[in-house]
Amino acid sequence: MTNPEPVYDVVWPLAPSAAPSGVLAARSPELDGKTVGELWDYLFKGEEIFPLIRRALAARYPSIRFVEYERLGSTHGRDEAELARTLPEALRKHGCDAVISAVGA
Repeated sequence: MTNPEPVYDVVWPLAPSAAPSGVLAARSPELDGKTVGELWDYLFKGEEIFPLIRRALAARYPSIRFVEYERLGSTHGRDEAELARTLPEALRKHGCDAVISAVGA
């Protein structure tokens, strides 16, 4: 008996990591009263996703503050190397305790 449904071979093109694994910073145990910076590459729906994240976090942590992605610049494009170089100082300047880095997908 033949199968009426098509059969497909599936491959997973996973390559080895190009960068070594590093140690992640410890998560902040509490976000109430903290300032959270938003980083985005301006490529996919961040303008929709970040407001949702802000509302959800503000409902859980009433005194949370945000430095919105427009103030920190795009993490993608011709100026990304300069942003990466200046980002630590910009985060300090804005008083960021934590960062949400997203592509929106």
